[in-house]
Amino acid sequence: MRTVRDESGTRYVLVKQSSESSLVRDPETGAEKHVANERLESVDGESPLSTAAHAVPASVRTVLTAAHDDQALGLLIELNRRGPLSVHDLLDSYDLCESDLHGLLAEFRAAGLVDEATVLGQPGYDTTGSASDAVEWLTD
Repeated sequence: MRTVRDESGTRYVLVKQSSESSLVRDPETGAEKHVANERLESVDGESPLSTAAHAVPASVRTVLTAAHDDQALGLLIELNRRGPLSVHDLLDSYDLCESDLHGLLAEFRAAGLVDEATVLGQPGYDTTGSASDAVEWLTD
């Protein structure tokens, strides 16, 4: 298997190739179709597994990368459901030390999953729209 694209730039996973046409799979829909070989070109440097991952929305892939364990994922879900929350409330509500909390929040900020917020005059955090979409997709 390898990643290919057609003349419009759409990427597919190559499933099977014959002398005249190839069976390709759309990673987002899972639909398979035959395309003439001359209409396809290989995409160098992109693993077919990375292409297949596009079946999952980009925002969800970001959450899966940034939330490296259940505790991190749980924090993001809780912040999405209850937020915005002050840092004080986060420390009081969950069994996280200050350095662990700030480490997770820094990772989430770098990934574009949370933004700083002011909550009743105190520094806090809230999820971004992208994170909210991803949490909804994951918990639906």
